[in-house]
Amino acid sequence: MADLPTHTIVFEILTRLPAKDVGRSKSVCKQWYALLSTQDFVKIHCSRSVVSSNQRVLLIDDLTCSVRPIISNNNDYGPSSTVTFPFHHQNNDVSILSHLNGLLCVCLNHTYELLLWNPTTTAFKRLSTPDSHGFYINNLDAIGLYVDTDDDYKVLHIKRRSGVLGVYVYSREVDSWRNIPFITRQEYLSPHFNWSAGTFCGGTLYFTVCECWIGGTNVVICFDVNSEQFKEISFLPVPSNGMVQGVLVNVKNVLHMFASTGMFEMTIDLWTLQGDYWIKVLSCPPIPPISLSLWCDITHYVTNGNWFVMTKLGKLFTIEMDMKPFECFYPVSWFRGFKGAVFVQTIVSPSI
Repeated sequence: MADLPTHTIVFEILTRLPAKDVGRSKSVCKQWYALLSTQDFVKIHCSRSVVSSNQRVLLIDDLTCSVRPIISNNNDYGPSSTVTFPFHHQNNDVSILSHLNGLLCVCLNHTYELLLWNPTTTAFKRLSTPDSHGFYINNLDAIGLYVDTDDDYKVLHIKRRSGVLGVYVYSREVDSWRNIPFITRQEYLSPHFNWSAGTFCGGTLYFTVCECWIGGTNVVICFDVNSEQFKEISFLPVPSNGMVQGVLVNVKNVLHMFASTGMFEMTIDLWTLQGDYWIKVLSCPPIPPISLSLWCDITHYVTNGNWFVMTKLGKLFTIEMDMKPFECFYPVSWFRGFKGAVFVQTIVSPSI
């Protein structure tokens, strides 16, 4: 250690600081400001930030926006802190569409504008343009946030407008949108199909595309972020006589799907993708019946062999699972009844 250059020692120490401390350290001197602003520093700091202590839950309701830590020793929320949006909004009409490495892709529901926002640094970037790019319509569009091999953060926007499908990619590096081809089945353009948000895993964005009735068609659409090619793979072999909900999760760069099936009692199975095929990992005990009013206020996390069913007020109950320990919490369902996201505190910027 004594033989290492001072610059290297400082670099190694600073890349392990919490994101907010990195921001404060930029004011120490010009040399530190330059060092902490390099893409190499941001990339390494981000890779070292994916730990439970840096995870936060962002919760949005009609009156407040708050951020809470997840306390690892009891797997519940910690004290909340209020967040002030740095952009104009109306009554917290902000939807979280996708999140990656501390960046959130959000929609302002009153204007339909898309933004990239880092809630830790408060920096944001508007993605809407005068030529109608970067505007999102709920229940018709799909969004995926990803980073390519050149470390360029990008947004994939799938737009359905009057039976016409358009696919566009926004690049943070060049700050512009461009159109890319998308060859798929014509029926997926129908509003009868629901597209999930994209889940980034292993250089691919994955979307579930599900018909909106019992026994309908379900598929998974894959987008290779480097070749920019799409392909379709099969959905899980789930029963067709009940409701089916499949939620994709990236766990340690391996794609998983939590599939809930049933009507009143929900059975939940965990599957993992190997090649183009799904392998069942485990089945959970049926979740007991829950009142509709409470069910609409639930999200789920999984970590360290347990599945936690949460409301925005805290933990509701725990389902024990035979799973390998995880270092982080992974959301296994979207937020219901209120809007939010699980994110990691980083210094990744929404703009260059």
